Amino acid sequence: MAKPFKRLLLTGAAGGLGKILRERIKPWADVVVLSDIADMGVAGEGEEIVQCDLADKAAVMQLMEGVEAVLHFGGISTENTFENIMQANILGTANLYEAAHKQGVKRIIFASSNHTVGFYRNTDYIDATAPTRPDSFYGVSKCFGEQLASYYWDRVGLETVCLRIGSSFPEPVDRRMMVTWLSYDDLVEALHRSLFATRVGFSILFGMSNNDVAWWDNSKASHIGYKPKDSSSQFDAKFPDSGEYPAQNASVTYHGGGFALAEIRYKD
Repeated sequence: MAKPFKRLLLTGAAGGLGKILRERIKPWADVVVLSDIADMGVAGEGEEIVQCDLADKAAVMQLMEGVEAVLHFGGISTENTFENIMQANILGTANLYEAAHKQGVKRIIFASSNHTVGFYRNTDYIDATAPTRPDSFYGVSKCFGEQLASYYWDRVGLETVCLRIGSSFPEPVDRRMMVTWLSYDDLVEALHRSLFATRVGFSILFGMSNNDVAWWDNSKASHIGYKPKDSSSQFDAKFPDSGEYPAQNASVTYHGGGFALAEIRYKD
């Protein structure tokens, strides 16, 4: 049986989520192109490994040859200096979108982040139309990526689903993650729905499982058809006070948690 894509690109393949996705996305393409600046090991069946710095425009253009769709997880995934964020997340994403446009890619799934709205408080319930409130340079870079995706949709018709990932780990590690948790299975389901929905245009999808407490409303992305099956409620016994967020603890006051407290890092 023919697979949906001939060549599917996964950037950030050496990262935490990239390693999780590597095997799970193989049924979607004849060849999964794995890209990262770091070592990705040996290529397995149906894989092609390309070490690439996304800040290198020419290298990204070559990377995109023959690619039909992109799962863009590349870049720095935590707070860092603006200079580093600028190269990896801002310039790198700009290079990726321009190369995708010129090489005829039809759809990108952009691994955005809850840190685009990290300065909303835990008493705020928002949807995709809420103004961004980034909590870090990292969050700012993801806001840039979302706006770039919007531009390329309006300008040239390149479709993007911006997946605002909450906290995708094997299980929550604190009370905040009881709200923001996204299981690996639900992450894969969100990507699958985003890739194979008939038409997505420019869409924002909050990446969260079916948790008992929610800060984010996905009604604006109903056309994608994402229906999470897992819930952080299975971990209730570990966090009996998961519905309470003391005002004096700023790390759980904001949607972005500790990122809202991170020291601003800008080189002199």
